[in-house]
Amino acid sequence: MSLAEIKTAIERLSFEERAELAAWLHGWKDDEWDEQRKRDIAAGKLDAVLREVEDDIEAGRLRDMP
Repeated sequence: MSLAEIKTAIERLSFEERAELAAWLHGWKDDEWDEQRKRDIAAGKLDAVLREVEDDIEAGRLRDMP
């Protein structure tokens, strides 16, 4: 099925069906993001950022957001 066919099919859905599809897509994207984040953490890709944050905390360089 092409993207154009998918778009046409979505346009034919009822409001309730589109809402259900939107909720499903939103959850699916979050799940994919969460899994990628877990893989990145396990691979050590965020270690440098975490060290920088820890250093900032220890040095007192954090301030309240306005």
